[in-house]
Amino acid sequence: MGGTPVCDFPGCGDEGMIVSRLSPEGYLVATGKKAYSFREAYRRFHYCTIHHDELMGGVWSRVRKPDEKKPGHVAPTAI
Repeated sequence: MGGTPVCDFPGCGDEGMIVSRLSPEGYLVATGKKAYSFREAYRRFHYCTIHHDELMGGVWSRVRKPDEKKPGHVAPTAI
């Protein structure tokens, strides 16, 4: 095994050089194991630069929408 990981974005197949905690849907996904740090708590994904930038852009656009924020608003990465 070994080698360069493939981008986890569906249908991509390019080299996944960027390690991220965001799933292809743009959310953090818990590992389901007991974890003592952020690093251990969430799954790791690999992305090419294009898809990583696209996912990060989606997260920031959700964070910046002021019209949806109410006192009990949940952060987009908490789901």
